[in-house]
Amino acid sequence: MSLTVGQGGSTIGKRELPALRCVDLFAGAGGFSLAAQQAGFEVSLAIEHDRHAAATYRRNLVRGRRATRLIEADIRKLDPCLLARQTLKRRGPVHLMLGGPPCQGFSSHRLKDAGVSDQRNDLIHTYFDFVRAFEPRAFLMENVPGMLWPRHDAALARFYDEGRAAGYRMLEPIVLDARNHGVPQRRRRVFILGVTPDAVQRDLSWPPLPTHAPNGENGLLPWRDCNTAFLPAAAGDPNDLHMNHSAELVAAFARTPANGGSRHQSGRVLECHQGHDGHNDVYGRIDPAKPAPTMTTACINPSKGRFVHPVENHGITLRQAARIQTFPDSFIFTGGLIAAGSQIGNAVPVNLGRVLLEHLRTQIKFTASKPHPENLSGCRSVTDKADGLSFGKIAEVQLPPFVGPIGPADNQQKDVEYETAPAAG
Repeated sequence: MSLTVGQGGSTIGKRELPALRCVDLFAGAGGFSLAAQQAGFEVSLAIEHDRHAAATYRRNLVRGRRATRLIEADIRKLDPCLLARQTLKRRGPVHLMLGGPPCQGFSSHRLKDAGVSDQRNDLIHTYFDFVRAFEPRAFLMENVPGMLWPRHDAALARFYDEGRAAGYRMLEPIVLDARNHGVPQRRRRVFILGVTPDAVQRDLSWPPLPTHAPNGENGLLPWRDCNTAFLPAAAGDPNDLHMNHSAELVAAFARTPANGGSRHQSGRVLECHQGHDGHNDVYGRIDPAKPAPTMTTACINPSKGRFVHPVENHGITLRQAARIQTFPDSFIFTGGLIAAGSQIGNAVPVNLGRVLLEHLRTQIKFTASKPHPENLSGCRSVTDKADGLSFGKIAEVQLPPFVGPIGPADNQQKDVEYETAPAAG
């Protein structure tokens, strides 16, 4: 099977499939975008605020004849209606909206009611402002399981109300373990799918069935271990880097048994560890015969979890963490050790994303209808001079009686063109 797609874009692991178009919000370094490309989607637009993540995205994914338009900006300051019209005119209709809004407010590490009023939680509603404007056939949002905790019920209920009011069939949130889908990592994440009713049959199959199970139970494949992540990196790989540790830490790692030993066995017990049995994974070694622990934003720091190399006396390298997240070795992370580690930990595992999107292609009629700029019912501004198009006033969508009309975004800007990142290559 060919590894290129005729409509351009990055060629990293891509397959020769008819190009559908998607948008990736909160795109990070590009894990979800790379998965989409591998599943046969053209990424028409990506938005990312962090400059280091945007630089990584640009280096790896903004290339080719129909390069992704990358906007490096705070998404809350962008006008989704303007971007929807520009994208529709220049690239064609968007079939799928992706994105993983920052999840710190929903994190399970937040104690008691911490995080309930975190402003980052509102970004799931910003995400839906873009869904409403672009009118994709489907959207798939990723987040952490903590968003399903009762203390976040109001934010989640509002999101579902927005989806139904905009005419989407909203499926229940699902929690997927990446191990069950061929990723060599214990990683649980929430995915929320919304689809237009005419794009699917009533018996929509979602999510895809697991392909892997512990010890190959029920006739499935066994969970993948992470052993291959620790094969030697290519000579000159800029991501073959790990943290420099103090002599005291190196000595503690040397005392830790290979392939899974913990800090208790190393004799390293800090004052904050005394009097309780928590933090068992801190300074522990990864067991390569099992799936790796969750790659977090601090995945290269042994003080933050079980992130010590199986046999060597240092934390895992960026390349090893990226392999556990199923990025190909050709994918280069930029911005320095800490920034690159954060990008890796924030990413959707590429193989998991590809599995989900390939499954959706079998379930959703993405090309059943094509919106026209003058019929973007989620946008009601009268004129768009920046795009060279004139739009008449559009009647508001009739919503259920208990939901008020949804107006244009408060941050709408007229006569603005957003800067597009230059293509590489």
